[in-house]
Amino acid sequence: MTDERIADRIERLVAEEHELRTREQAERNDDDALDADRARLSELAIELDRCWDVLRQRRALRGAGGDPDDASARDANTVESYLQ
Repeated sequence: MTDERIADRIERLVAEEHELRTREQAERNDDDALDADRARLSELAIELDRCWDVLRQRRALRGAGGDPDDASARDANTVESYLQ
């Protein structure tokens, strides 16, 4: 996967995240819809973290003279356990 494809994926995920956050305002009184949106927002946050992680790996490998194609997506538990 290229940097451009990863960036495109990030853009699509962010657009969906914005759509869900906007929709939350309209669904204030619908608990089931809010719960579903919040669950999806949680999934999106994890997927965004994973995408950014791969993109950072690719950039680091390239910067160190390595092959960016050696970067690989890490599992959600690993990515979500990083210290900020």
